[in-house]
Amino acid sequence: MSAKIGDVADKSFDYVIIGGGAAGLVLAARLSEDPSKTVCVLEAGDSNINDPAILTPASYGSHFGNKQYDWNSATTKQKFCSDRVFPLAHGRGLGGSTSINFMGWTKPSADEIDDWGRLGNPGWNWKNFQKYVQRAERFVEPATKLRKDANIPLNEGDLGTKGSVAISFPRTFADVDPFLMQTTKNAGIPTAPRPYGGNPNGCYWMINSLDQQTSTRSYACTAYYVPNRDRPNLTVLTGANVARVVSDKGTDGILTVTGVEFLHGEKGHVVHVNKEALVCAGALKSPQILELSGIGSKSVLEKAGVEVKIDLPSVGENMQEHLFGPCMWELKPEHKFLNYSELQHSAGRARHEALYKDLEGVFTMGIVNCSFNPLETIAGTPRAQEIYERARAQVDALDAARTPAGLREQYAIQLERLRPGVLPAGLGCETIGVPGTMGAPATEGRSYFSLMYSMTHPFSRGHVHITSSDPMVEPEIDPQYFEYGSDLDVIVEIAKFVRNIVQHAPLKDMIEKEVMPGPAVQDGEQFKGTFPFAFPRHIDIDVWHTEFVKTACGTTWHTCGTCSMTPRDKSGVVDHELKVYGTNNLRVVDLSIVPLTVASHMQSVAYAIAEQAADIIKGTFRP
Repeated sequence: MSAKIGDVADKSFDYVIIGGGAAGLVLAARLSEDPSKTVCVLEAGDSNINDPAILTPASYGSHFGNKQYDWNSATTKQKFCSDRVFPLAHGRGLGGSTSINFMGWTKPSADEIDDWGRLGNPGWNWKNFQKYVQRAERFVEPATKLRKDANIPLNEGDLGTKGSVAISFPRTFADVDPFLMQTTKNAGIPTAPRPYGGNPNGCYWMINSLDQQTSTRSYACTAYYVPNRDRPNLTVLTGANVARVVSDKGTDGILTVTGVEFLHGEKGHVVHVNKEALVCAGALKSPQILELSGIGSKSVLEKAGVEVKIDLPSVGENMQEHLFGPCMWELKPEHKFLNYSELQHSAGRARHEALYKDLEGVFTMGIVNCSFNPLETIAGTPRAQEIYERARAQVDALDAARTPAGLREQYAIQLERLRPGVLPAGLGCETIGVPGTMGAPATEGRSYFSLMYSMTHPFSRGHVHITSSDPMVEPEIDPQYFEYGSDLDVIVEIAKFVRNIVQHAPLKDMIEKEVMPGPAVQDGEQFKGTFPFAFPRHIDIDVWHTEFVKTACGTTWHTCGTCSMTPRDKSGVVDHELKVYGTNNLRVVDLSIVPLTVASHMQSVAYAIAEQAADIIKGTFRP
């Protein structure tokens, strides 16, 4: 039930869940299936239930910077990326980031998930991942005509059909999408063999987390909370900013959590814990809560004025993030397709709002074109070998005495996946097709499409740490983008490849001009300073691409790794049962536990982690 402060303050619950995002609401639903167990969820944001701004597709990015939906965090200046400060959107309100993401539903490769087990985590493997992500999935086959027109393969058991999250292809494909898919193949990208069955190497149609019948977003709130909100043993309090977990230290030195302190309406309260406290605040907030509770690096805690209860230096470390950048094109006047750019103009928006009432128009579309590829496919073997050698040299130069053993193991796996000619290859290069300009100004009456390029296997590692004992002060977030020069090399190669894709049929003959980076920037001789940074007229095009990427790239909001699931002697924060080291009854369940990031949009990973965690907590997990 939706609670008032009197239902929670100074009350006791078996499980207190900190954060009502994807993982938190999965746990709330699963743990409250037992009517004898009481569950409380503390969510800092509002409920936002039935909010059209969330439910309506094609709202991509409109929530960012709005505190109703977004924490609106930001990085420190990134010294390896022109001293830029990056905004970091992450969901605030029931559903967390699943309420504001771009709804892409992909899955990692089987090898990437099996790598988690290689890092010392028994039970975390592809077999179990597929089992638990399918528990979340409720896939609906596309209509016969759409499947035939777009050549969409049938589900052959790789997708769940009885889960809570509605996933499907959108009711409407943009007319440009099939042309873009064929062009991608003509540029040398193969069709992915089993994109949802462990082998997404290549291009494929991407499923969205939406209800096909209503063309509305399906997210953690509609999937896991709304159907279960009337359970008498489930209590959800919004507007509750958690300050810290309260704990006692036993004679054995192990902490037992007894309660959770939180702010509600600017007043402090406590809720008592009978069994376990479950931190599900996401990769940017979960480490903050641990540190505010006295669990973290001694030096960080003492500097912030927090009593040290467990000296656990890896809290907030190992931050990993995918980065992406945009390229955009305008189509010739004779090619007028449905595209999101129409929503920039009042007449177009009004027309499509009217069409949406009949489940037609751009609000029934989605982002469906994607590919995941090894660097060798994107850059060619010689260049891929050069980048591999650069990454290996930087890893080899690390001070072994100061580099955590767990991080060295991660890098060994990453180098193994990056090396050309070695299988299975890492799929660290993603492309995403979008029918529209992704926010760039568009001329009314013209059609556009964009190709996003993303680097998904970064070597660079950042951190999230508190700087104050005040829970309302944002932590310091420093992802260290491009600390490893090989990361920049990789994303530059993807950007160059994306620009080359459209030199192939059928799109080649349909394009009027490139909007970004622009027609004046095809090689070094043609550079005319069309992007907002200054260079001499004659410049090597690779240098230009590097500076363009550093200026144009952004986060994909896929942050993970800050409470890493790794053995403690290898700089872990939680064990393979997600229990925080040095505690009896405190777990972290969200993307912060991912030890090594994967080539995937991350919402499916968050749901799978939480579904597996629920069985672990209930004692029903069987490896």
